[in-house]
Amino acid sequence: MVRAKKLKLKTSQVFTELFGDLRETREKPLDLKEKLAEKRKAKEERKKLLGIVGIAIAFAIVVGLPLVLLIGTRPAAIVATGIPSLLLCYNYPRLALWGFLIYMPFSGTITYWIGGGNALFQLSKDAIYVPALIALVVQCKRKRLPILIPKQLLPTLGLLLFSCLLTLFLVNGMQELLPYCQDLGPNERYAVDAAGNYILNERGLVVLNPCKEGSPFFQGVLGLKVLLGYVPLIFCTYYLINDKKKLLLLGRILVMLAIACCLLGLAQYWMLKTGQCVGTRNLMGNDLFKPTVEAKCLVGGALLYSPQVGQIRLPGTFVSPWHWAWFLVANAGICFATAFSDTSFIWRVAGLTGMGLVFVNAVVSGQRLALAAVPVLIAVLLVLTGQIANLKRFIPIGVGLTLVLFLFFSFLNPDFIQERIDSFVGRWNTSPPQQFIQQQFQYALANQTGILGRGLGKATNSTRVFGPVSLVETFHPKLLFEIGWPGLIAFMVFITHLTILSFKSYRSVRDRALYSFGSSFWVFMLAIGYFPYWYPLDTDPVAVYYWLFAGVLFKLPEIDKQEREKLKAAKGKNSSRSKNKKSNLRKKKLSAA
Repeated sequence: MVRAKKLKLKTSQVFTELFGDLRETREKPLDLKEKLAEKRKAKEERKKLLGIVGIAIAFAIVVGLPLVLLIGTRPAAIVATGIPSLLLCYNYPRLALWGFLIYMPFSGTITYWIGGGNALFQLSKDAIYVPALIALVVQCKRKRLPILIPKQLLPTLGLLLFSCLLTLFLVNGMQELLPYCQDLGPNERYAVDAAGNYILNERGLVVLNPCKEGSPFFQGVLGLKVLLGYVPLIFCTYYLINDKKKLLLLGRILVMLAIACCLLGLAQYWMLKTGQCVGTRNLMGNDLFKPTVEAKCLVGGALLYSPQVGQIRLPGTFVSPWHWAWFLVANAGICFATAFSDTSFIWRVAGLTGMGLVFVNAVVSGQRLALAAVPVLIAVLLVLTGQIANLKRFIPIGVGLTLVLFLFFSFLNPDFIQERIDSFVGRWNTSPPQQFIQQQFQYALANQTGILGRGLGKATNSTRVFGPVSLVETFHPKLLFEIGWPGLIAFMVFITHLTILSFKSYRSVRDRALYSFGSSFWVFMLAIGYFPYWYPLDTDPVAVYYWLFAGVLFKLPEIDKQEREKLKAAKGKNSSRSKNKKSNLRKKKLSAA
């Protein structure tokens, strides 16, 4: 009976944490009326949950079964489960946001192994995030709580949004008025002068008459969503992480996800190495050097494994090797934060274990970016956060992890490790990063047709469903290509403003654990925000973690204030208890005398 009561109490606490509203936690004990009100509210919440689940099941049966006969099993399953999921996410936004963070690392696996690469499955994570965002906005409006967090960010965010909307309507919108390219005849496709001669550009190529392929405006809308769609996560996180326990929970969940995904990544490599998965080793010619979805193994999507030509690019649990590389880079910082900031020794060890697994996957994945960026980011974090002074505490654990890593790498073929190093050095010598970035800027500048750029989404891979895209492989040249100099400058001003405000926010914190988390997250944001190579802020999960950590940093002062008030209250209780003890002792002495 006692165990049942304890279990019921724990369940209700978890329910309150996940499903609770935006109210502040009460310090005073509840009286009888308040207890009865809390019980009634909990009963109503359970009734509401059961009602929503019942509606979801009924909708899945009534709508899903006929759709199976009309459009097939997979699309019917998407519709039958998708709409009830939207309803659940709207009614329980906090639970939805936790689910969003947990689902995101596995979305690539679900997209290709369950969804068969269907575009609707690629949007499934946003189907969790968007209803939760809308619900939180509605709740905050109802309770008159601030939505723009922090308010000081409004000028630079407004400037960036205004610049993007100018490009969307004046560039993408004007392109929408052009005729379709396939509708133009051979003589209409090329520009000619008054004499009927073809007009050549400065490179000696025939100038083409402007026309459109696909839908430039919708391509721009999707490009705007990719660029700024996760900025509201700052607001969501501010109301999701409302105390120190939730902050620790966030770090621990992310570390567990990192460990799980890294173990699956190692299992993927092992199945390829032992021949249980063929990979791309049986292909011919150029196909030996290209990742392909058809070669997927165990988890994730597009994969390249051609050991006979020294080519390996693993996707882990994500849709492509590039996404997996950025997941490893991001989790090097996340595991570092938990390893050096968590209040529990067990979770600090878990953080160090995650760091070790991230490093192993950075080697075996074949991604040169991860191999270089993971150790560099950890070294930068050690120096800039001041944690290098605390290394003595972790030397025994570090020695154990080093021994495990040494045994693992010695188990691998030593030539494999040397091959990965040679691949990195060879790539660096063939195309040095600074030279590559310079070439990307030159390409973006050479293809400018106006001050507002070529149009939003015109160099974003995920928008190719609405039209062709150009290949620009670094983030800042991509912004220059799409939204021109005004947009690029506005974005850098916004990022710089965000970095300064978040720095001031976490520096005001006094609690040691909170300050440590804040410094780790801020250094991660600093590195990613100004990182010139490739486009991390367009790539999951970095595009999510960046704005998520910004929200945490702006919440830290409030959490710190809560912790200080708890300490004061605890000191007050202890002092009153000591006074009572002293008075009781005096009374006993007087009575004895």
